[in-house]
Amino acid sequence: MLGLSNFSFEQIWSPITLLVYIIIAAAYLLITGPYRTAFAHTEPLGWRRKALFLIGLFLFYLAQSGPLEVLAHLMFSAHMIAMTVSYIIAPPLLILGTPAWIWRRFLSWRIMRPFRRLAHPIFTIGLFNGLFSLYHLPAILDYVMVNYTVHTALYAVLFISSLAMWWPIVCPVPEYNRLSELRKMAYIFVAGFLLTPACALIIFAPTSLYETYTNPAVWSIALAYCIPGDPAAFLEAFQGPSFFTSMTPVDHQQIGGISMKLIQEILYISILGWVFMHWFRREKQHDQKQDDEAVIMEWRKRMNQV
Repeated sequence: MLGLSNFSFEQIWSPITLLVYIIIAAAYLLITGPYRTAFAHTEPLGWRRKALFLIGLFLFYLAQSGPLEVLAHLMFSAHMIAMTVSYIIAPPLLILGTPAWIWRRFLSWRIMRPFRRLAHPIFTIGLFNGLFSLYHLPAILDYVMVNYTVHTALYAVLFISSLAMWWPIVCPVPEYNRLSELRKMAYIFVAGFLLTPACALIIFAPTSLYETYTNPAVWSIALAYCIPGDPAAFLEAFQGPSFFTSMTPVDHQQIGGISMKLIQEILYISILGWVFMHWFRREKQHDQKQDDEAVIMEWRKRMNQV
């Protein structure tokens, strides 16, 4: 399907990497479950929060080491979906699925102190969106895709910066959850706006922007980093990315840009609704508390008069 039939199970699913993700998932379930009592100041974690973490972990695996990563090296539209899953969808799930007591221990490490100082919402929102947009400039993306060390380092930085960007919105630790609901809604709106120029560049470009998806020689080198093998052998077997699709590179650019913006908007609108509901409930509880206090004060006043 979509060209994956041309590759083996090992090439598509990366079993060794998948085993690492399974070990991480098992360790998470043990630490938040039966072995939670081995740690001090812990709290039970509901199955919904656990499901969020496991879904986020699985999605990140699919986009970075599984079938979606392979597709991302075959066609640009899949690349944009993989980037969206990796840095827009998976990070908030992983943050919400990690209990507050684990975050407290992690953030208390001395090595994390400089990062805590840099975790200002204005800095984090600018850092991630700036890096993401910069990465999709044609010259930079083409360079990164054929330089494995730079590719690995940049993707790691993007993931860390995406966690930092999402942290002010979905932070599960009360003492670090410093933004009001109204500021969170403004933050989400700005985040959605900052990615618009990069998406517009990709959607409305009249020609293909990336050699990685048009030049067979460059494409074969990038594919060899995703699927270990000889670029010359890939080039001989497939002659280039056009082997896997009947659509033009411009079509894939448009689909990729539209898909990313659409998924992003759906997710951000959902998060906005979630934040608004929290704000509405808190304000309702506050108003109810004030009404109760007013009733009590009135009752005490009457009792004093009696």
